[in-house]
Amino acid sequence: MTDIGDRFADEMEALKQVRDELRVQVHLGKAEAKEQWERVERRWHELEAKLGAAEKQAKEPLENVRAAARLMLDEIREGYRKIKAVI
Repeated sequence: MTDIGDRFADEMEALKQVRDELRVQVHLGKAEAKEQWERVERRWHELEAKLGAAEKQAKEPLENVRAAARLMLDEIREGYRKIKAVI
């Protein structure tokens, strides 16, 4: 895997750990957190699908994929921050 790929894999793994922790907390938490969780989960699954497709097809230039993935990672990270704030 490339250096860029390694960095995204590391970030995805870190976010996955936060996601796993929050999943348990949200299950027991507030309705607002659950709604935010559902929004962020949709984005998580979109990101996984896009990165998987990019690895398989590599049709888009790497820079476009990296920029789109960076935006999605930032959005997911911010979503998790908001969930933590209301739990």
